Amino acid sequence: MSQGVLTISEQLEGNFRKVTYEALSEGRRITDHLDCDLVAMVLGSEIEDVAKELGHYGADRIIVADNPQLYNYTTDAYTNVIADFITKETPNVVILGASTQGKDLSARLAARLNAPLAMDSLAVRFDEDNLIATRPMHGGKVMADVVLEGKPKMLAIRPNAMPIIKVEGTGSVEKMDVDIGTTSLKFIEKHLDTSKVELTEADIVISGGRGMGCPDFSLIEELAQLVEGAVGASRSAVDEGWRSSSDQVGQTGKVVSPNLYVACGISGAIQHLAGMSSSKIIVAINQDADAPIFSRADYGIEGDLFEILPLIIEEVRKLNK
Repeated sequence: MSQGVLTISEQLEGNFRKVTYEALSEGRRITDHLDCDLVAMVLGSEIEDVAKELGHYGADRIIVADNPQLYNYTTDAYTNVIADFITKETPNVVILGASTQGKDLSARLAARLNAPLAMDSLAVRFDEDNLIATRPMHGGKVMADVVLEGKPKMLAIRPNAMPIIKVEGTGSVEKMDVDIGTTSLKFIEKHLDTSKVELTEADIVISGGRGMGCPDFSLIEELAQLVEGAVGASRSAVDEGWRSSSDQVGQTGKVVSPNLYVACGISGAIQHLAGMSSSKIIVAINQDADAPIFSRADYGIEGDLFEILPLIIEEVRKLNK
């Protein structure tokens, strides 16, 4: 696999994150260009059966690192196992999702392997033999094309930035010998809200800001539920205590790239725009005609969001009947 492509799959309790399929699909496109194999690696405990699913997204080989100590993610354990595999197999390209876990893991791997890393990549292309990644810089104010020099070339792709393409195939499953190595981190506990759509992977995000005026996000929650989307919030709304920090969209929160982003009562500070400017379609609802958000919106509605949202909800209900 000296010229192959390796994708690191992300799963939680046996369920793969959407960005895993996006990374695999992008990996398949790159391997077709390089005429090499696509290898998917998945870490966890008792995951051999679910790992077979990765073959339907282009993986030629599926490497399973199965160990009870890998059931919960810890940076040093995952880094030790993946770095050992990369050192032995020497892939040309390594792809991860730029999720919270993926950003943490890719940075540690890049440092361990002294490898070039394009974080939060939105697009990848080749110029002759050069692998070029497009990624935001300076808080999303500019898009930069960066050439990755060295090996392996590492890409952490932004969730929802790459299309998912299913292919026919199964991929051979190989169980590897796992050596966790020396670790200093200890997993304590986790709290999961499985009833919510993951913000960074949602196709539709409905966000509220200071213009909500209160912690009552019931209209936004109702609309998000109707369209099977996720609820987001600006930093102002989080600072007011109206929403959890896990809902924050922006430079100091989560970066989202949904097909539709609806900003309700959000002025459009540069920190917030950095977290959602790559959305496919942006709709802004604000009373202030001069709000900066309108300059970035594809569609703008000037008016009271508490009058406008019920009308939108009513129309969505009609469409859902």
